[in-house]
Amino acid sequence: MKSIRFLLILPALASAQETIERLDPALDEILAADAKIETLCSGFDWAEGPVWDEKGQRLLFSDVPRNTIYQWKEGDKEASIFMKPSGFTGVGSYGQEPGSNGLAMDAKGVLYFCEHGDRRVSYLTPGGGKRTLADNFNGKRFNSPNDLAIAKDGGVFFTDPPYGLPGRENDKEFKELPFNGVFHTTAQGVVTLITRDLDRPNGVALSPDEKTLYVAQSHGPAPIIMAYTLKADGSVESGKVFFNCKGLKGPGSPDGIKVDSKGNVFSTGPGGCLILSPEAKLLGRILCGRPTANVAFGESGTRLYLTSDDRILRVSLKR
Repeated sequence: MKSIRFLLILPALASAQETIERLDPALDEILAADAKIETLCSGFDWAEGPVWDEKGQRLLFSDVPRNTIYQWKEGDKEASIFMKPSGFTGVGSYGQEPGSNGLAMDAKGVLYFCEHGDRRVSYLTPGGGKRTLADNFNGKRFNSPNDLAIAKDGGVFFTDPPYGLPGRENDKEFKELPFNGVFHTTAQGVVTLITRDLDRPNGVALSPDEKTLYVAQSHGPAPIIMAYTLKADGSVESGKVFFNCKGLKGPGSPDGIKVDSKGNVFSTGPGGCLILSPEAKLLGRILCGRPTANVAFGESGTRLYLTSDDRILRVSLKR
């Protein structure tokens, strides 16, 4: 496994740009009063899609422009390549964001990928190769699957904005679907459309009881987090705005999203990472000073990892 050297900053105090904004006393039940923001490593083009590998005790994350997945372990002095190529296996170049984006692991520890360049949702087989789970809807190729959430039954919810297409939203050569959708696929690869009503669907997550699907929209005119009521068959009954980020100051837009075991929503957004109660009350923000793409829980839910532009950050959580 080839290693690439990056600047490693051992756990340090937050800088002037990196701080925790406490807006409600309820945040103290999630983040300790003395919680700090650590910078683990940096030097990436655009870090995305973090997932904690419990068996390997490592963080895996995508660098979308570099078409690479990296891994980082506690005590490492450098990040190393886990997989390259990660999302585009073609010949030549394919746009500015060809690599994998969102990563997720199912209950059995199987790693799933959203691939921009190869325009599919795939998973890693026991032999080390990838297998396609879904790559089209009604015979039309996806735009660039972006993020995913895996249900207990093995079904996968995923978003499909145009960010990975060479021409993005104006791509006339490769774009086949006339919309940017949110989809569900069964473990057998049967795809259904959840909604096509969002202009730029991005992060996606399930509530602990799997009765609500959250979708973050990275769209300047409507930077919102939606909540959809799920039926037993994976379809949706209705959708409503869970939280509107308009008016919040700071770089970034709603992007990656995760939900903890108590139903608190951790969504990237203006300033860094927003922490919202199950009732959509903004409890506080982890201010990163730069656009922040995604988050992941690790180490039995005691750590929160953040992919913030060119860096990997970490904050300790109360169990």
